[in-house]
Amino acid sequence: MTTLNVPAWAKEFEIVNVNDDDKASVKVNAEFEEMLNKASKGTFVEGGVYKGKVISINDDYVMIDIGYKQEGLVFAKEFKNYDGTLKVTMGDEIEVYLDKLESHLGNLVLSKDKAEILKAWDKISEACENGDSVQGTVIAKVKGGLSVDIGVKAFLPGSQIDIRPTKNLDKFIGKAMEFKVIKFNKKRGNIVLSRRAILQDERGKLRGETLEQIQEGMIVKGIVKNITDYGAFIDLGGVDGLLHITDMSWGRVKHPSNILGVGDEIDVKILKYDSSKERVSLGLKQVQENPWESAGEKYALGAKVSGEIVSIKDYGIFVELSDGIEGLVHVSEVSWTNNKGPIKGHNVGDTIEAQVLEVDVENKRISLGLKQLQDNPWNALAEKYPLGKEVEGTVKAVVDFGAFIDLGEDIDALIHVSDVSWTKKNINPANEFKVGDKVKAAVLTCDSETSKFCLGIKQLEEDPWKKIEERLPVGSVATGEVVRVTDFGAFVELETGIEGLIHISELSEERVEKPEDVIKPGEKVEALIMSIDKDEKKIALSKKNAENGSAADYAQEQAASTSALAEKLKGFSVDN
Repeated sequence: MTTLNVPAWAKEFEIVNVNDDDKASVKVNAEFEEMLNKASKGTFVEGGVYKGKVISINDDYVMIDIGYKQEGLVFAKEFKNYDGTLKVTMGDEIEVYLDKLESHLGNLVLSKDKAEILKAWDKISEACENGDSVQGTVIAKVKGGLSVDIGVKAFLPGSQIDIRPTKNLDKFIGKAMEFKVIKFNKKRGNIVLSRRAILQDERGKLRGETLEQIQEGMIVKGIVKNITDYGAFIDLGGVDGLLHITDMSWGRVKHPSNILGVGDEIDVKILKYDSSKERVSLGLKQVQENPWESAGEKYALGAKVSGEIVSIKDYGIFVELSDGIEGLVHVSEVSWTNNKGPIKGHNVGDTIEAQVLEVDVENKRISLGLKQLQDNPWNALAEKYPLGKEVEGTVKAVVDFGAFIDLGEDIDALIHVSDVSWTKKNINPANEFKVGDKVKAAVLTCDSETSKFCLGIKQLEEDPWKKIEERLPVGSVATGEVVRVTDFGAFVELETGIEGLIHISELSEERVEKPEDVIKPGEKVEALIMSIDKDEKKIALSKKNAENGSAADYAQEQAASTSALAEKLKGFSVDN
């Protein structure tokens, strides 16, 4: 036996089972079946709009009775306000759209939104075709834009909300505005709106009026439309003007966003208007008083002022004294002890006090000084360290030209490389000094005007060149060690640090091609002292004259020459 599926309508007539053997005895008239179907469905057809009554409400669905054999369900979200509350109560009579006669749950599928769309469609279609605007209220934020109630729900894309990009969509919820219908699909019930189109129309009308009225020098109101790194664009009423960063304030502006915000209403001055290109240049600082006009009276010479450090350069510190007024503390005016930089102990943002040194209103310059408000340590230093005083200090730093010595004062003293030794040449300070070494020296200079504090090590001893003729008279023969041989001769050390040169022509009576052929480093030699130049610290020697016994003759010649010169000068006076 085969069991057949029984249609739902047949169960009402208790025809529950029909087998193959009994098919002939049980015949259901096709006309009767059709009549039952019509009776169960009445005149309800999918796609129709019907009145119904709310009989049940929960978080997900609202149940509606439209007089059909079973109730229909409408999604609860179709009744929600923009704040999430339901705008429906039990017993309300509403019109609904019959979407499906039977869902998988066996109930009607209804839609309030689609019913409203059908009802309002003619009006919306007409507005779209004629370009008319429609009134609506923003009810919710949805993906990609906003949901708007214009009698039915419509979609407002984010790009169509305003002329400028808008990030904060929440501020529009609950607001009633005008829109243009830019797209609709009657079959799907989709409606797309634009508020931007309304604003552009309004802006176009304002633009013409504004351009007719604009004149250079006018002060007008505007709204900050957009901010960039170099300035801000101001909406003057359908016309955008550029407010450059340099025209925002008389003072320093790090970034336009520090003084302006999008949406701010400000007064600006029209600096330039190019009617052919419709370009407008604006100024904000020009509607304010120029602070430099009263700077001469406000910042008198010698006055003590305070301000904030806004910039530090190698050559000095810029201090903002007031809006639009900056002064420069040159590096030489920062400290009594360090007037060459780098500048230390000061940072951008610090508030400092200074003294006004000079005011140049015409060139908008104010010179300031920090050290003038401090005691000058050079005055006390000069008294404490007289010239020639022997001192002891610690090597603080070694540089190419010498070493700085810490004597326990605010100011370090310098031992220049030229003051290390009377006799050493080509001295490398790095070989003579190590940081932390104790050093004794004599005070050479302590001058407050030139800010020089210098010491010398060699000055602790007498200059060996001072009495060199007494120890090594010209014409005498001295013994020394060859320290180096060059192409032009040999250098001989006569005393510690005292060297003389034997020129190649003075090495031998015979012609010498190469000095190294007749003399070697480390060799002990006797040489005749031919001349001494104390200023240049040079001694001329002769090996050949010392060897051939002509030293006495050379001394005699020198004495005779000196005697002859003295004879010539007899009776000579300044008057002659």
